[in-house]
Amino acid sequence: MRHFYLLPFFLFLYSVVSAQPGSFKHVPGTVVTYSPAAGMQYIGSPSLAVLPDGSYVASHDFFGPNSSEFVQAVTRIFRSGDKGKTWKQVSEVSGAFWSSLFVHQGKLYLLGPDRHHGTVLIRRSEDGGATWTKPTGSGNGLLLQGMYHCAPMPVVEYNGRLWRPMETAHGPILQWGKRYGAMVMSAPVDADLLNAKSWSTSSVLYYDSTYLNGNFGGWLEGNFVVDRNGGMWELLRVDDKSNLEEKAAMVALSPDGKTLSFDRENGFVPFDGGSKKFVIKYDSVSRYYYTLTNSIPRKYRDQYPGRNPATFRNVLMLRKSSDLLHWQDVQTVLEHPDVLKHGFQYVDWSFEGRDIIVLCRTAYFDGKEDAHNNHDANFLTFHRIINFRSLK
Repeated sequence: MRHFYLLPFFLFLYSVVSAQPGSFKHVPGTVVTYSPAAGMQYIGSPSLAVLPDGSYVASHDFFGPNSSEFVQAVTRIFRSGDKGKTWKQVSEVSGAFWSSLFVHQGKLYLLGPDRHHGTVLIRRSEDGGATWTKPTGSGNGLLLQGMYHCAPMPVVEYNGRLWRPMETAHGPILQWGKRYGAMVMSAPVDADLLNAKSWSTSSVLYYDSTYLNGNFGGWLEGNFVVDRNGGMWELLRVDDKSNLEEKAAMVALSPDGKTLSFDRENGFVPFDGGSKKFVIKYDSVSRYYYTLTNSIPRKYRDQYPGRNPATFRNVLMLRKSSDLLHWQDVQTVLEHPDVLKHGFQYVDWSFEGRDIIVLCRTAYFDGKEDAHNNHDANFLTFHRIINFRSLK
């Protein structure tokens, strides 16, 4: 069956059928929006935020041959007032790609490049995403000129500042992965976030061909995290095609936010799913760090020996750690047996009481045709993991 769907813990994952009448009932979760594979505009960059009134806001951009990702990318904004059961598009933003939604001091922001490897912009909305400020210069939203890369990573408040990882895309080798240099942006919590002068950037750590015995393909899409001792880190996705034992890179950030440093001997740590984007957040109730990753169970490794680990996206795993170094699987959240045309990836998520709410870039059979491949998603889906702390 082409659209077989395996849900190993259906008692814990709450998914509502799409509000679109009679459509996509076989697709896991709530369908927020859909873009058919034949249109060659694929759904990317899910980002999720919760407004002060409890409403959810979701965003995604378009990539692919028929998109405008290399000129002025398009991001669409959706809102739900019923805890994710139904969604409505409220706006469309031209000139936003790979962008993060976040709420600060009651206002909604959208931060990211204007296009593929573009200039970094920030916008503010005071009506829940329906209208946005227009960045035209350094005083009202233009933060970094040049070529930059990122994913919708969390903007984290810590020690009086907001922190947001970013990558420069200026080299030294203008190839995917190798062109990316890790860096972290930050701004005081009480600053005007639309003013470029409010933001500082750390030093940049560029690609090094000697890492991982010459198998290092680059690092990207970093998480800002704080360890139990107050140390600040950027944990990055790592491209290493040498084997299926995936890794993350732990890059230290100085207390003043100005300097990144990396221990080449100990900085690469085992991390299942580390060759794809992942988001790490700390749960102060359980005192664990949690993440959702595209792990690779042994049965799929055996089925596709030698396959690039970054291309396995058919499993979404909830994982946790007490120290950021040692991680354990908690539960398989989503899984499909087809590795090639199905994927649950680039998820953004938030704690909400006893639950975790999840926004996913989903490649899935639509009832008539498959997604273009497991990477080029045709759905944006919403999911809820109920009572996540009780999962064993």
